[in-house]
Amino acid sequence: MGTLRPSLQRRYPGHVLMLLTIWSTAALAAAAPLSIPTVEVTARGETAPVATAQGDAADDPAIWRNPARPGESLIVGTDKKAGLYVYGMDGQARDFAAAGRLNNDDLIDMGAAGVIVVASDRNDEAQAKLQVWRLDTAAAKLRPLGAVTGGAGEAYGVCLLRDAAGLTAFSVLKHGAIVQVRIALDGATPAGRIVRTMQLPTQTEGCVADPRTGTLYVGEEDRGIWAFDARADRPAEATLIATVDRAHLFDDVEGLALMPVGRDGGWLIASSQGDNAYALFELPSMKPAGRFRVVAGRFGGTEETDGIAVMPGSFGKDYPAGLFVAQDGHNQPAPQNFKLVSWRDVLAALRKVRGRR
Repeated sequence: MGTLRPSLQRRYPGHVLMLLTIWSTAALAAAAPLSIPTVEVTARGETAPVATAQGDAADDPAIWRNPARPGESLIVGTDKKAGLYVYGMDGQARDFAAAGRLNNDDLIDMGAAGVIVVASDRNDEAQAKLQVWRLDTAAAKLRPLGAVTGGAGEAYGVCLLRDAAGLTAFSVLKHGAIVQVRIALDGATPAGRIVRTMQLPTQTEGCVADPRTGTLYVGEEDRGIWAFDARADRPAEATLIATVDRAHLFDDVEGLALMPVGRDGGWLIASSQGDNAYALFELPSMKPAGRFRVVAGRFGGTEETDGIAVMPGSFGKDYPAGLFVAQDGHNQPAPQNFKLVSWRDVLAALRKVRGRR
């Protein structure tokens, strides 16, 4: 279901194709449950607010886990009107790269090349760029490497994939294009080459790539979540795998994150911005697997979340089984920031609800 394959487009006239598309979307919506319980958890930490005090500023987090000293792990997050922060697990800012209008970011460990951070640069709304840094994990500093093309249009989302060929960035543009960029890191500055372009009908932003299955997930804000084959030599066909049904998933569909378990299991998590919640989908089936909200406790809750990130493993005593980070769109009276949640708390709350059903 989703975008129809070329063989169908050749076989059927336009009005039949329209009916098929409407039927496929309706079938997905009908398959969704009528009511999904939403559990509540509280944050165990938060970052310092971003410096931009007015309006929507903080946006997207990414996580680096220190395997030797989990409590010294780092979080990178955008102030989309000013630049890029590095935070410690205590929430304090360790570094800031002034770079103007950076929207989303991602990071990935490239082995000998180091931990690479890429952010979508929308300073030029006609020509997207991808800004590239190396994260000095010992010093908690961003070392600028340069910029590569992100395609023609306004930069919005970005996510990274490491495979046998090297580093790939998926540059998600506001008008629905997804530009696949191969980034070479072996020169004095990064070099980017566009290898494929995909397209969704309307505004898109959040994305995440699963290196285990070679799948790219992209959120179309008003419609749902799509899956692409992430390999550059494969057709740019999309499959609609989760719809905005206003039961499990509410628009806008914003940040996407992946919590892997085993060879292809775990959860895909989406920011269900319209009702201040997070929707889980079981992998690989994409069956709805629960919902949760971050509510006020020692720290504030989260509302109108844009970007999210999640990672397995220990991050210290408060986060023994994984870390979930979410942008908080309402952190009054302070500017926006990011909230830190124990993944163990999320799973425990979901199990409790399942035990009562």
